[in-house]
Amino acid sequence: MPERIPKRLIIVSNRLPFQLIKQANRTEIKESDGGLVSALKSYFEGDRDGQIQFDSILWIGSAEFSEKAWMDFDKDELEKLPYTVEPIFIDKKVYHKYYNGFCNATLWPLFHYFPSFVEFDNKTFAAYEEVNQQFSERILMTLTPGDILWIHDYQLMLLPSMVRKKLPDATIGFFLHIPFPSFEIFRLLHRPWKEKLTEGLLGADLIGFHTHEYVQHFLKTVQMVKGYDHQFRTILLPDRVLKAEMFPLGIDFSKFHNAALLHQVMERKTEIKSNFADKKIIFSVDRLDYTKGITHRLAGFESFLENHPEWREKIVFILVVVPSRQIVSKYNERKKLIEEEIGGINGRYATLGWQPIIYRYNYLSFHELVSMYNVADIGLITPLRDGMNLVAKEYVASQTDRGVLILSELAGAANELGEAILVNPMDKDEMSDAILQAVLMPAETQRQKIQVLQQRLKDYTVTHWLADFLRQLEETKQHQRTQQTKHLSGKVLNKLVEEYRSSDSRLLLLDYDGTLVPFSKNPILAMPDRNLIELLTRLASDTRNDVTIISGRDGKSLQEWFGALPINLVSEHGAGIRLKNCAWQYGQDIDQSWKSFIRPMLDAFSQRSPGSFVEDKLHTLVWHYRNVNAELGFIRSRELLDNLHHLVRNANLHVLDGNKVIEIRVSGIDKGVVAKKFTDDGKYDFILALGDDKTDEDMFRVLSDKAYTLKIGPGQTTAQYYLTDQREVIQLLEKLPENS
Repeated sequence: MPERIPKRLIIVSNRLPFQLIKQANRTEIKESDGGLVSALKSYFEGDRDGQIQFDSILWIGSAEFSEKAWMDFDKDELEKLPYTVEPIFIDKKVYHKYYNGFCNATLWPLFHYFPSFVEFDNKTFAAYEEVNQQFSERILMTLTPGDILWIHDYQLMLLPSMVRKKLPDATIGFFLHIPFPSFEIFRLLHRPWKEKLTEGLLGADLIGFHTHEYVQHFLKTVQMVKGYDHQFRTILLPDRVLKAEMFPLGIDFSKFHNAALLHQVMERKTEIKSNFADKKIIFSVDRLDYTKGITHRLAGFESFLENHPEWREKIVFILVVVPSRQIVSKYNERKKLIEEEIGGINGRYATLGWQPIIYRYNYLSFHELVSMYNVADIGLITPLRDGMNLVAKEYVASQTDRGVLILSELAGAANELGEAILVNPMDKDEMSDAILQAVLMPAETQRQKIQVLQQRLKDYTVTHWLADFLRQLEETKQHQRTQQTKHLSGKVLNKLVEEYRSSDSRLLLLDYDGTLVPFSKNPILAMPDRNLIELLTRLASDTRNDVTIISGRDGKSLQEWFGALPINLVSEHGAGIRLKNCAWQYGQDIDQSWKSFIRPMLDAFSQRSPGSFVEDKLHTLVWHYRNVNAELGFIRSRELLDNLHHLVRNANLHVLDGNKVIEIRVSGIDKGVVAKKFTDDGKYDFILALGDDKTDEDMFRVLSDKAYTLKIGPGQTTAQYYLTDQREVIQLLEKLPENS
């Protein structure tokens, strides 16, 4: 057996998951309690049967401590961590421009739909590139065969392609922990920035997002910025495929659920309940950030007090704001605004014995946090935009058969927590109504909803999330390897050429557009050049060859270009056939009456889609949209397909969704039918079929057991092998003759 290659997981994030804290005369590690760290701990400590096994984990990230502090630090402390680390020391000025500049003054507000907060500064983007490059250099120094590289979040969006360019076969995953915005928002970035960011992410093999919506936004952005199509969330690059998929980040459910029974938590709960006896408790905890919607939440609570005075002195809102990015002016302004709002509400509604809002600007320990979650009657979590929001999940996990979650419909978690009361976070009256619904909700209803939510969180924990991502990354890589083995090269290519040369009777079935010639914005201009004519002439001059161009083109064009050559011509996918040195023949009576009710619809869509046009052939109508704006073309084509499928339901017509074209033709005419006619008599001992489009799949299926079938370009196919592009087709055909 071959020796097993050690498998190592390399996690890359902006920061290392710990700090060095000076305690008396020694320096100690203070580990982060973030979701990713928890996931890795749970993954390594739990049962991993059936999951990918790693020999070790390496974590690479920038250091929040100096290089000197690291050199002086006793590395034995690191032994208690489930991973090894490699810190990257970045110049403070560069890091400030990178992190506080492009990351958090450009990407963060834009991706959270705050375009008016976005700063456009080429210097900060240059720093962003520089830091990503430093990460790349460090990774390249340590990456070895068998390693899995998992890059995290918006700070490192350029990194996947930087690594890919140096190590084309590397296994690279990327996960975005914040929302990916709609293309209408993303397109606000400077053109070079959005192109580099998109290309950067496309260096990964698997790109993970929290929700289906973010996946769709990314796929559309790739289509608009780079022009790459996708099929079932698989993006088709010229040289490989990659996948964008949804992985909703979970939490360590047991950690929060079981903590509610801990002694110190029970004591703290008793204390809180005694302080607010006979009062409903609303609880919110958020990092200080304008995306969290804290001022809107306060407005909603005030609306509740105003609309329902009977609840005054019977309810209290405990609001904890965790300090964040205190050196950024916008955050300090936000803190001041929040505190002014709180002061105003307390001033207007407080009595001598009751204060409606209890405010704390500080960090909470884990036990304090779980105590507050568990004792709160209502969890009020209403961000204006959030990638996921784990606070909502933590609140649910910490409950014991009670509690009501009010959640923003703009949080990623809303997709999973549908039993919560979902609200528009900007609508104070809707929030007021939601609070009333929550305080009046019967205990049995609360219990039922909480149990359903908790079961869902148990079923997909943070450990499941991590294992799911890594499994799909492995599957995507395996799919790529399968595709690579299907690429016609090496021994298989040599075998094909040998079989061609040793055969006595050969059939070459060659598609035209995208196979013999590259695509053109104007199909009229996609004419064969002299080199192609000479190549076809050379192949046709061998009496053992039947060269056949089988195309969607009309017969007139094929006759004009290739009529003088001793080859077979097939027009409109089989509607017309001209055998070499013979006249054109048409297999069916040319009934064009169906065009009268199809053509007006195509013309209408052309008028609504600048750059599109209709091609009227003998047996076919074709709507071309290659020159239409990518977004508009995609939308219009889906709309037209839907209309056509309804229109031709009871007609003897076939609708085909091709490569930037939609074709309507008489049923029973396709390349598979033609290929069968050519090969039924069994006279050929060598058959080669090449094509790039969905129209060629019929031909590939018919010939699957009797020919070499080759698809040109990426994408799902029934062909046995594929070639990367049209240039490889020409190279293959030039290899075939014995004197080549």
